[in-house]
Amino acid sequence: MAITDNSMRTVARSSLPLVGMHLVADLFGIRPELLTEEQAIVDCLLEALRKADFNVLSHCSHKFPGEESGVTALVLLSESHAAIHTYPEHEYAAIDVFSCGMPDPAAALAHLRNVLQPTEMSVHRQPRGRVGE
Repeated sequence: MAITDNSMRTVARSSLPLVGMHLVADLFGIRPELLTEEQAIVDCLLEALRKADFNVLSHCSHKFPGEESGVTALVLLSESHAAIHTYPEHEYAAIDVFSCGMPDPAAALAHLRNVLQPTEMSVHRQPRGRVGE
């Protein structure tokens, strides 16, 4: 049986174990100077993932043109992937971590929250897939 919520996303119910968990977080009210330094953002994301026991395979990043512009960083994990997109002009960071293994994405988010110190945060956890189907 499937249930459709207001966002038109279909959610299936099953007793089978999940393939993984996808965490999507919006962090608001971050000091802009914390969101403009490419290497600092990359280091922060990598440290968060390592503290949460993820296995980093590789990573890449991009600093957008302009001294006060944002950064995008992507990390390939043996368990899946993680990303952060910063918007200093809006004091905002978008984060997603998908885990197909034992590490909990929430543990990585806890480190990012401690470092970036947002005044507001919205977090969505999306179960992904089912094993055995």
